[in-house]
Amino acid sequence: MQKRLAYSFTLGVAALAAAMSLTGCGGDKNAAMQQAAMQQQAPVVATMKLELTNAENQQEFPARLEGKTDIAIRPQVSGFITKVCVDEGQEVKKGQLLFTIDQVQLQAAVTTAQAAVNSAQTSVNTAKMTADTKRQLFEKNIISAYDYQLAQNQLQNAQAALAQAQAQLTSAKKNLSYANVVAPSSGVVGTIPYREGSLASPSSMEPLTTISDNSQVYAYFSLTEKDLLDLTDGGTRSLKAAIDSMPAVRLVLANGTPYPFEGKVATVSGVVNTATGAASVRALFDNPSGMLRSGSTATVVLPIYSTDVIVIPQKATYEIQGRRFVFVVGDDNVIASRPITVLPQTDGKNFVVTSGLQAGETIVTQGVGTQSIRDGITIQPAGAQAAPDEAAQAPAEK
Repeated sequence: MQKRLAYSFTLGVAALAAAMSLTGCGGDKNAAMQQAAMQQQAPVVATMKLELTNAENQQEFPARLEGKTDIAIRPQVSGFITKVCVDEGQEVKKGQLLFTIDQVQLQAAVTTAQAAVNSAQTSVNTAKMTADTKRQLFEKNIISAYDYQLAQNQLQNAQAALAQAQAQLTSAKKNLSYANVVAPSSGVVGTIPYREGSLASPSSMEPLTTISDNSQVYAYFSLTEKDLLDLTDGGTRSLKAAIDSMPAVRLVLANGTPYPFEGKVATVSGVVNTATGAASVRALFDNPSGMLRSGSTATVVLPIYSTDVIVIPQKATYEIQGRRFVFVVGDDNVIASRPITVLPQTDGKNFVVTSGLQAGETIVTQGVGTQSIRDGITIQPAGAQAAPDEAAQAPAEK
């Protein structure tokens, strides 16, 4: 009897242990299933591991274009325009005839001046004959020294009058030559406000036209005082050295078309305009086809090169009250927001990070700024291209 009771007790204990053992295994399995379910519920999000790289950004400045030389053509004499020999937009060579001014009065002035020269020359000849005769008589003691000196003075007066008449003739001929207005340099003819029959005068407010030498074109833009300090590394190097080290600049035309030739910054004004707080900068561009015209507007694009920097997509950031943030992925795949600073210059797609991130860290690049991506949630990190590819394949799998 006692043996049967002992045997029954042993069986009960074993059964209880077996039941407890089965309960324990089921608990571990449930916990594992719950953990797997939580992992499945964590969203798959595209991420990016940060590395040091080189970047090229750009800074844009509105600019005005001017020909290498813009020469205002003004008449040197007054008169009516008798002929306009060129048209607006026409290319001309140095010395080419542009306008003809009425020459009647100018030719009459030349004729009068020539007559005055002839008269003065006759007076000189007469005074010289008289002076020679007086000299001979003086040498023979027939006349006094006073009479001889008087004849010499009269000769000198006649010679002075001749020189004056010759100068007036030269001036009259020069004025006559001004009746033919020629191009002082090669270039393109601008607007022509005066036509045949118009009165041209040196005192006119508006020039006859403008000749622009567009073989090379200057692009003028402005740099702020801060830009100048950045350019000279806070004043640690000279402005000339900074200009020499500047990269080639590009030009975007008014219609958004990039100009095919690069230019070079040539000069920076040494004076900051007190009204605008900026200094004028001049870049020089070759213009072999004549595409660029004086008076046009464009945009100068100044490239900015950075080495060993962190570059992130703009879509990986969001902004709150003027501050920019990213989501950094922790070791446990929990994301946390972090403020960063970036360069103001961009290429339109990426930011160059100046502080807030380190190489080797991972950031979220998908869904930033939406309700699904928020501080403190757990994600399943994916490569920058993995998540979009999976999303694109999802409909096909269905």
